[in-house]
Amino acid sequence: MAKLLSKDEFRKELEEAIKGNHSQKAPFTVAWAEGKLERHHFARWAENHYHYVGPFANYLSYIYHNTPDLPEYEDAKDFTLQNMYEEEIAADRHTDLLIRFAESCGTTRERVQDPKNMTATTLGLQSWCYSVAARENFVVATAALVVGLESQVPDIYRKQTPILREKYGFDDEEIEFFDLHIVSDEIHGERGYKIVLEHANTPELQQQCLDIVRVGAKMRRMYMDGLWREYLEQDLGALVQA
Repeated sequence: MAKLLSKDEFRKELEEAIKGNHSQKAPFTVAWAEGKLERHHFARWAENHYHYVGPFANYLSYIYHNTPDLPEYEDAKDFTLQNMYEEEIAADRHTDLLIRFAESCGTTRERVQDPKNMTATTLGLQSWCYSVAARENFVVATAALVVGLESQVPDIYRKQTPILREKYGFDDEEIEFFDLHIVSDEIHGERGYKIVLEHANTPELQQQCLDIVRVGAKMRRMYMDGLWREYLEQDLGALVQA
């Protein structure tokens, strides 16, 4: 019989489940951080990224619905609701900030919002997020979307954002999307870990969380590698993939 891991052991295993497929190591991310992209590449990224992160509040709404309405889950429900609020209502809507960046790269709001402009791998990630959020136990879904996906963002954007200012000359307003998520997703990631560590309280739930975090990291890496193949491989074919 599998044993229940301590919170410290479980946290370490969750982090290890992400490492092998962390998207900060994806060729697209590396090329971006090294200043090898052009503005039209950023535009294509934004046109895809919108369809992954744009529905994030929708994903979270399923998790909120599936979280039991009991006192012991109140903190988890409050976090999910707050996360939804920050995505859609607090200050600027996050997708509007993404569109602002996209427009500064030469594309349009209409192109960004048109689902025909996303790759098949982007659609795959979006569909996986919807499926997991709607069907899985709330703690497993939180592990997938908040730990497996959202917690990766600060490490990725810390590598990508400086070059946007230093080489490409974007101003603070144009890249507010990235600065915001370096801070907010670090907070969200930690709160997500706290929920998972607290409520994955059986060996079976812990294993389900580990499995889905591992799959989530692979799904996000698949999405990034799809962007590489679609938009960069021909232009930057000499870059050795990690």
